[in-house]
Amino acid sequence: MNTAYTAGVTSPQDESHAPGSRTAPLRLAIIDGDSGFLQVVEKRVRARGWQQRILTGAVPVDELVSMRLGALVIDLAVLGAPGWAYLEQVCAALPALPVIVCTGPSTVAQRVRALRIGADDWLGKPCHPEELVARIEAIVRRGRLASPPVERPVVEAGEISIRPDQFQAFVGSRSLDLTRREFELIRLLAGNAGQVLEREAIYQRVWGYAMAHGDRSVDVFVRKLRQKLERASPQWRYIHTHFGVGYRFAPEAADGAPSEDESAVAPIAREQALAGDNSFASIG
Repeated sequence: MNTAYTAGVTSPQDESHAPGSRTAPLRLAIIDGDSGFLQVVEKRVRARGWQQRILTGAVPVDELVSMRLGALVIDLAVLGAPGWAYLEQVCAALPALPVIVCTGPSTVAQRVRALRIGADDWLGKPCHPEELVARIEAIVRRGRLASPPVERPVVEAGEISIRPDQFQAFVGSRSLDLTRREFELIRLLAGNAGQVLEREAIYQRVWGYAMAHGDRSVDVFVRKLRQKLERASPQWRYIHTHFGVGYRFAPEAADGAPSEDESAVAPIAREQALAGDNSFASIG
């Protein structure tokens, strides 16, 4: 199945709608097979700074969860007879996810059925892509207005304070100057303090999709994060490597031993040599 984000942010440092904004771009997934329609929708999506992901068929609900979507558009005609059961499954499992059915000619009974299952809107084809985008905006806006602001507590660990309200971590009053991706990484690890998180799980939850074979993005970003932590808080070690598995967050006073970042270089190199993988890590 071909899935790829084709628009929106292209770097971890530029993940907002406008300068100074801390709101992540909306991630839109579309289950549709009309390439011409999708290309026109993509232009509208790109203009708004959103990310568009094309799905050529039904994907498991847990994969939709890992994509961290802001909205889902489904053409039931693409899914065929199982489409109704899939729509019901998605709406039941992800009640907060805005779901718009955008498909061909329909009856009143079909539209009513979809809305009662849990779809938020129904748009018949042929339709103008601008109308589809406007309906998505309206549904997402209503959802945000209806949801009370969530208090995100400050996480204190060792000498650092992780501030979700500022998307940043501090030692005293000094910022660690984390990128958005680095912040999401430390928030995930610190939020699961003491637990070993596998690389694949980290990648899915921070990057939002499945990790490709040989991708070293998690290792690269952990290394960068460790360097910033060690410069700002040299008397503490925060992120611990479990070779062949993943990483664990547990603040511990440094005892003068070499940093784990240095000791991790050789094993990683050996793994790459054994796998015959000379590819560069994707750090986007």
